[in-house]
Amino acid sequence: MTVRLAKIAIAFSAGFLILLVALGNVLDYATNLDVVQHILSMDMIPPSPLKWRSITSPAVHQLFYLFIIATEFVSAALTLYGTWVLWQARAGGAAAFNAAKSTAIAGLTVGFLLYLLGFMAVGGEWFQMWRAGVYNMQEPAFRFIGSVGIAMIFIALADVDLI
Repeated sequence: MTVRLAKIAIAFSAGFLILLVALGNVLDYATNLDVVQHILSMDMIPPSPLKWRSITSPAVHQLFYLFIIATEFVSAALTLYGTWVLWQARAGGAAAFNAAKSTAIAGLTVGFLLYLLGFMAVGGEWFQMWRAGVYNMQEPAFRFIGSVGIAMIFIALADVDLI
């Protein structure tokens, strides 16, 4: 039971973290929109033959940022709902508890992909965020990848019925 409660607590913690990030992006919209604008515009990186990739449209910047926020809310909602499903299955058999993991794992996967694909691959490599000084969000993104990834692995570990 202790391991199940740990999995539930970790799923809740990860979902709550992602929810806080999403809410912060809504309540302090302009702060991270500024980051998105600089990254997509590639205006903070030194001269590069890759600057043809830049996107300078304010409308597209808004769309990118809204997509990030929406994805964070989807991740948080799935993970927190999945936490509730795990809580309800905590006293059942191993098969029932293992089956109850899918929603939480789906939510964590959405968050993991947002930060790995969205921030590290698209932002970091395509838009050269790693060269953007104070606008380089790869380190914070990597913290999310690490924490959400470890949570996902731990939760996904199969539970067994003890005889």
